[in-house]
Amino acid sequence: MASESGESNMDREMILADFQACTGIDNIAEAITLLELNNWDLVAAINGVIPQENGILQSNFSSESSQANMFGPPSQSEAADAATASTAAAAAAAAAAAAAAGGAAPPPSSSSSSSSPPSSSASAFCPFNSSSRHIVERQPRMLNFKVEYRQRTVDLVLEEGSTVGEIKKILETELGVPVSKMQLKGWKSGEVSDSTVTRSLHLPKNNSLYVLTPDIAPTASTSKDSALEDSLNQNFLLIISHSEAQRDYSLNFPGSRTIQEVKRNISDLTNIPVRHQQWEGWPASATDDSMTLAVSGISYPCHHLSVCRRSSTANTQEPTEECADVHMISDSEGDDFEDASEFGVDDSEMFGMGSSTCRKTPMMPENSENEADALLHFTAEFSSRYGETHPMFFIGSLEAASQEAFYGKARDRKLLAIYLHNDDSVLSNVFCSQMMCADSIVSYLSQNFITWAWDVTKDANKARLLTMCTRHFGSVVTQTIRTYKTDQFPLLLVVMGKRTSNEVLHVIQGNSTVDELMMRLMGAMEIFTAQQQEDIKDEDEREAREMVKREQDEAYQLSLEADRKKREAQEREEAEQIRLEQMRKEEEDEKEAIRLSLEKTLPPEPIDESGEQISKLRIRTPSGEFLERRFLGSCRLQVLFDFVASKGYPFDGFKLLTTFPRRNITQLEPGSTLLEAKLFPQETLFLEAKE
Repeated sequence: MASESGESNMDREMILADFQACTGIDNIAEAITLLELNNWDLVAAINGVIPQENGILQSNFSSESSQANMFGPPSQSEAADAATASTAAAAAAAAAAAAAAGGAAPPPSSSSSSSSPPSSSASAFCPFNSSSRHIVERQPRMLNFKVEYRQRTVDLVLEEGSTVGEIKKILETELGVPVSKMQLKGWKSGEVSDSTVTRSLHLPKNNSLYVLTPDIAPTASTSKDSALEDSLNQNFLLIISHSEAQRDYSLNFPGSRTIQEVKRNISDLTNIPVRHQQWEGWPASATDDSMTLAVSGISYPCHHLSVCRRSSTANTQEPTEECADVHMISDSEGDDFEDASEFGVDDSEMFGMGSSTCRKTPMMPENSENEADALLHFTAEFSSRYGETHPMFFIGSLEAASQEAFYGKARDRKLLAIYLHNDDSVLSNVFCSQMMCADSIVSYLSQNFITWAWDVTKDANKARLLTMCTRHFGSVVTQTIRTYKTDQFPLLLVVMGKRTSNEVLHVIQGNSTVDELMMRLMGAMEIFTAQQQEDIKDEDEREAREMVKREQDEAYQLSLEADRKKREAQEREEAEQIRLEQMRKEEEDEKEAIRLSLEKTLPPEPIDESGEQISKLRIRTPSGEFLERRFLGSCRLQVLFDFVASKGYPFDGFKLLTTFPRRNITQLEPGSTLLEAKLFPQETLFLEAKE
């Protein structure tokens, strides 16, 4: 029985290798699923993937002949070649099918043996073989979206190359909500733009999204819709009992999380693959794993569930459901690789150590000039292999990651986790899928670590890493990495920054469990926290000293500024006094010049013996003094005004009044004579300042 089981496993390994070589499917879980659906019938499985013609494999020669018919009938030699090739392909397919069934292959016909050289069953009919001239194009991958909006649910099926904006346009037609007021939530990678292509998000086949419209106020008829939006933002507490381990898990999930995502998280905690999980406690309305918790009908705020591993009998009795689960998991994250041994897949093939047909794309290109570009490629490939739930890798050089982790403020510093990947190690896939992608590890690393990654599969990349480690951490760390063998990878180095140097606290090997990994991380965190508290204390004391010094400097500067302003104000006041004094002097000089000018223009004072009419005027000034002078009666009033002005009482500042009756002489016509003004033969006047 043991030998028969071994032979069966070997047959399945050969069928799997032939199937992958012919179809180009690198995902082992996906290939196993397709073969399981066809009961490991190689030809039937290939026909289910490759385009068919009349129920048999489509030959490359038939395609060429159809193209040739467009330009004319084929020649006799071409027809013979096509017939011969068709016969050879059919014989090879029959041989492969017979080999897969465990029987002997029938002998080839004489025509096929004479017209084609011997070849393996895979290369004889494989359309991806290098000798084949016909390339079969695979159909585009389709994605299913279940979009919830208030009380409505819209199911969409789109190609993987569609953009988020195209999804919104379809939803605008279905829901009547403008794209500008629509927020499409539920993406695994967080916020996305309308131009984002879904292929770049690495989405599973089945996806659940929901639409929010904060700018559209709900009406009375949409109160239930508003309640649904609220429930999507609520947190549900799931108390999940693992009956086999006799342990309860209390987990908080947002309402937008799907049932499928909950099951994957439980798979990380219990090591029970999703397709082997048997649940109790889900409500009857939870009929689809792509449903969100908000609409599944579970109790809020707390709901009790139980899970255990499905028995082998249950697996045998329900093959259809199991296959459906396998297909769903392989489309999403492929987290069931550990169970591939049940289908006879060798460990070396499982982890990329088998034939070249199963080799994966390198995690990191060789001799990349820019470290940031290499890390971007590493992150994209990691997401493609193990899903979007993984630590957030720092994009940049090791020096930049060290600066980010060690050289900020003491409160903001973190530990540096350096993940070293090696595809040649059989532990890499298990460590990545089970440890690095576990929610607890991802959350702990994101909160407390700066995570930087590098791929050492290629010798050039490993040499480059050792050079960087020597420069930043010293030769001891470099020598430590050199001592680890390939099968001990991947490694996770936990580095703590100190005042003078950087210290590697732990080197975690790839054979660690989730609990061991978490304990090592938490231990490193305790050491780092103690050191961080000392650094924070020193930094606070230093900042306090600097603050006192700053305050003293600021007080001194304020004092200097106050003195400067006082000095400037005094200088301005002195300058203003000088200016006013200058103006006053100029005005006095101007008045004196006018007075002298007027004094010179006055006619000479007449004498009494002249025989002319003479008027004697006596003028009292505001100071009480009197001005006396004789004028000719024929003199005009302007001469009187000029005389008064020449004595320092200008016409525009003073008025000349008579005593009785009181008259204002300055209001009379300046051209009038003293006789006409009745200031003859004598008169007493007085000066009064104008208001």
